[in-house]
Amino acid sequence: MSKKPSLAVVGATGAVGTVMLGILSERPDVWGEIRLIASARSAGKKLICRGEELTVVALTPEAFDGIDVAMFDVPDEISAEWAPIAASRGAVVVDNSGAFRMDTDVPLVVPEVNPQEVKNRPRGIISNPNCTTLSMIVALGALHKKYELKELVVSSYQAASGAGQSGIDTLRAQMKAVANTEAGDVAGDVRKHITDFGPFPAPLAYNVIPWAGSLKADGYSSEELKVRNESRKILGLPNLKVSATCVRVPVITTHSLTVHANFAQEPSRAEAQNILENAAGVKLVDDPENHKFPTPADVVGTDPTWVGRVRKSIDDPMSLDMFVCGDNLRKGAALNTAQIAELLALEFTK
Repeated sequence: MSKKPSLAVVGATGAVGTVMLGILSERPDVWGEIRLIASARSAGKKLICRGEELTVVALTPEAFDGIDVAMFDVPDEISAEWAPIAASRGAVVVDNSGAFRMDTDVPLVVPEVNPQEVKNRPRGIISNPNCTTLSMIVALGALHKKYELKELVVSSYQAASGAGQSGIDTLRAQMKAVANTEAGDVAGDVRKHITDFGPFPAPLAYNVIPWAGSLKADGYSSEELKVRNESRKILGLPNLKVSATCVRVPVITTHSLTVHANFAQEPSRAEAQNILENAAGVKLVDDPENHKFPTPADVVGTDPTWVGRVRKSIDDPMSLDMFVCGDNLRKGAALNTAQIAELLALEFTK
């Protein structure tokens, strides 16, 4: 029997890293040694993975010695510096940051959509898509295989956790600040009760913010451009038309999107529902007559992309409209990274 490959989790103490440890405990046992790596200030901490207490080690070049696969759940600038170092020490890196996503020599992989791309890694690095893109792309990939996607118009409703632990902490603090105020007073003047916006440009509690990410050219945000550029790369459609508006909503975890998808082949509602119901990584909940459709409260803590409100566009027979939800810390980050790593594990055990 082949020896199981070794795995490093870089950023093990962060929000996504913590979810990753839980996912590793739930997934198939394909790993030998699991090494937890984090910043020097976190070194020495004890964390549980697969029922075993592991000690976090500091991020150094030597920390990657003997590692076959390294999953990175750290900010862009740390991945940009350390992923090439890990690769130079012999590890295949699966990076969850935005540092390499659009590099032409780094594949952007979603195992349900383009698993073959894991073998195309000249730099020893594989990139994980943005959580917003991941919240919809598995469902769209299944429909694209049948109907050939031509254009997307999407609006996202992104959870606070998409801004990291500070986003979660900020929303909870803001909700606490307004918890005992009169509802009408809060609705009329949220800013009177909330002065700390945290990573957001406006209060998030009792509010909706039409902005996620950083400012880019022509008034677009970085999150909106990620949806466009990453969808094109994952689906292999460099000319795909994509229009995205990203919105932050007062939900802790789980991103949602409304999707208008235009296809080259005319879809039918019933056939599209059947495709989605049988697609790997998708859960169809679409019974509007009985008010059954996905919401973040249903989806948080689960793995699939949930899809509902599937309907054929009234004014465009070549288009479908739908509502999708995905846990942005699981499939949107940690789970997809783990799935890519598992594809690599198969290579090491052949």
